[in-house]
Amino acid sequence: MRSEHEMMSTLIDFAKNDDRIRLVTLEGSRTNKNIPPDTFQDYDISYFVTDINSFKENDQWLQIFGKPVMMQKPEDMELFPSELGNWFSYIILFEDGNKLDLTLIPKNEIDDYFTNSDGLVKVLLDKDNLIKHEVIANDRQYWITKPTAREFDDCCNEFWMVSTYVVKGLARKEILFAIDHLNEIARPNLLRMMAWKIGLEQGYNLSMGKNYKFIERYLPNEDWEELLSTYSENGYQEMWKSLLTCYELFRKYSKAVSESLGYKYPDYDEAITKYTESIYTTCK
Repeated sequence: MRSEHEMMSTLIDFAKNDDRIRLVTLEGSRTNKNIPPDTFQDYDISYFVTDINSFKENDQWLQIFGKPVMMQKPEDMELFPSELGNWFSYIILFEDGNKLDLTLIPKNEIDDYFTNSDGLVKVLLDKDNLIKHEVIANDRQYWITKPTAREFDDCCNEFWMVSTYVVKGLARKEILFAIDHLNEIARPNLLRMMAWKIGLEQGYNLSMGKNYKFIERYLPNEDWEELLSTYSENGYQEMWKSLLTCYELFRKYSKAVSESLGYKYPDYDEAITKYTESIYTTCK
């Protein structure tokens, strides 16, 4: 696998030698000092160009970056409509294992880019001194924030209400329906509540990472093991067990947040738990 130095040199040297490219930025995890570097980090690069269509005419110019195993052009797909407007991107996995996410952006959209940035940006090349302000990458946008009383209640409300859809799916023997609601809505709100409690303990100047991938660092081992057990979904009994474990964890963490912040603990915990137990009893 090519080293970071080799990859970055190739990407920057290409931009230096192409007059159409006026500005180059790096985004994502490689700009984040709080994330330990590893070989699986993508190279998230943006080229700000004067003539985007000339790049899109063919893909031969991409060969300079390495031999691709697979490439995706999201803005050239029919099943997954583009969300980048005038931008055009290439996601490339190379033979040596490096991965490049390269986005072409019209030069006249620089302001929009920085306005909508998540803060994890580093300027690598600026041929025309277009950037007049200091750019320092930070992950502040992803830091845990202290919940308001309304946010706390909304999280509780969403968790307990959506859990009834999981119950309904299990009772109807529609396991994929149940799995989807647990994975996509209910458990993410459990993770949100856990992160709020961690924020109360550790301070509100840290991030749990994408998909809460760093949450293990801050949870007691027993709670981490319990959380992992809720991902066991290969059958109805396993799904029931996973759901009820989510209940226990959510109750534990939401009560802790409620007590710490002086927020009212919702009474629908008791109501939904009783509802769930009544359905579960008939499904055994």
